[in-house]
Amino acid sequence: MTWVTGADGSAYGVRNLPYGVFRWGGDDPRIGVRIGDFVLDLAGAEAAGLVLAAGALGRTTLNAFLALGRPQWTAVRQRVTELLTDEAHRSAVEPLLVPLAEAELLLPFEVADYVDFYSSEQHAGNVGQIFRPGQPPLLPNWKHLPIGYHGRAGTVVVSGTPIVRPTGQRATPQGPVCGPSVRLDIEAEVGFVVGVPSALGDRVAAADFADHVFGVVLVNDWSARDIQAWEYQPLGPFLGKSFATSVSAWVTPLDALADAFVPAPAQDPPVAEYLRDVPHLGLDLRLAVEWNGEKVSEPPFATMYWTPAQQLAHLTVNGASLRTGDLYASGTVSGPERGQVGSFLELTWGGAEPVKVGGETRTFLEDGDTVTLTATAPGPDGTTVALGEVTGTIRPAR
Repeated sequence: MTWVTGADGSAYGVRNLPYGVFRWGGDDPRIGVRIGDFVLDLAGAEAAGLVLAAGALGRTTLNAFLALGRPQWTAVRQRVTELLTDEAHRSAVEPLLVPLAEAELLLPFEVADYVDFYSSEQHAGNVGQIFRPGQPPLLPNWKHLPIGYHGRAGTVVVSGTPIVRPTGQRATPQGPVCGPSVRLDIEAEVGFVVGVPSALGDRVAAADFADHVFGVVLVNDWSARDIQAWEYQPLGPFLGKSFATSVSAWVTPLDALADAFVPAPAQDPPVAEYLRDVPHLGLDLRLAVEWNGEKVSEPPFATMYWTPAQQLAHLTVNGASLRTGDLYASGTVSGPERGQVGSFLELTWGGAEPVKVGGETRTFLEDGDTVTLTATAPGPDGTTVALGEVTGTIRPAR
C-alpha cells in the first residue's frame, strides 16, 4: 500500500516505479520515478538526504545511475518503496511529488549504441512469405543465431516526438526514384537498457544478463519498407530504419518484472554453447498497438524465439564492448495470429489486404496518423505492471 493519492491499484503503483527524466516549471531536467499519476523528484530526494545514490540522481539523464550497478539499483528501489509506503516519510516526500500532467517527459537516458534484433519466429516467417513466396520462410541461419543490425543512436527519440516521413530511393517498374516513402510502417518491439559496461574484447555470458541490463522500454522502430526493400541487399537495413526510433519515457527496472519471467519457446536445433541460457526464460509482456486510437493488434512477447539474455550474449560474443546507455531491441513482436502482429506489413500482408481504421482504409501509414504502443506484465500478488507507452504522429516529408 502507498500513501500517494490514487496510486493503489494503479499499474504504476509501488510494484512498478519506473524511472524517467522530466522538466517542470522551467527547471533543468531532473530524474524522477513514476508513482500513479505523479512523478517523485529523485533529484530533490537525494539533495534532501532521503535517498543515497552517490549523487547520480542529481544528473540530467539516468546514465550515471545506470552505471552504478545492480546492488545500488536494488537499494535505491527499496528505499523509494519505503518512502512511498511508510506514512512516517509522507511530510518530507509529499512536497517532492509533481503531477504527471504538469511534467514534460524527456528522453530518459543518453543512448550510447543501438542494436535491433529480429527474434520473433512468427514475424520472420511472415516477412519471408511476403518477400520470398514459394521459398522457405526462414533463412538457414535464423535458428542458429539472433539476427540483428546496428542502428543509429542519434535518432532514438522519446515517446510523443513527431515522426517526419523519410525520403529516400525506392524501386519502381520504371527504375529507382527518390522521394518520400509511400510504405511507412511500424515495428512494435521491446528494448533493453544497459547499465553496467564491459571491456572491449570481453564476452558477456547469458547468465550475466541481469548484472548488465537495468530495465526495459517499449520501442517503435519506424520502418520505410520501400526504401528498405531497395537498399537492404547485400548489407541489410540502413536508411529505411535510421530516420527515427521511438522509445518510452519510462524505463521499467528488471526488478519490477521479476514475476513476468516465463519459460521461453523450445529451441530446435540446439543452440551454440554461448547462447545456452539456463533457465531459458522470456518475458510475459502483453503488447497492444493502436492506430489512430483503434486497437489493431495485441502482440505477445512471450512467444519470442530468442531471449533477451541470448541477444546480449550474441551482441558481445565477438568482444564488442557494452557501454552505459546501450539500447538493444527485440525486433518486431508477432504472434501466430493476424491480430497479434507487430507491423502493418504483416497486418495488411504487404499491402495486399487493406484494413479499416476509424472508417478509413489503410495499408501503410498516412500523414497525420498516430500510432501508440502499450504493454502490461503480471506483477506480484496478482497486480499488473504497465510499461511506459510509445506514441508518435506522422508528419509530411520536408
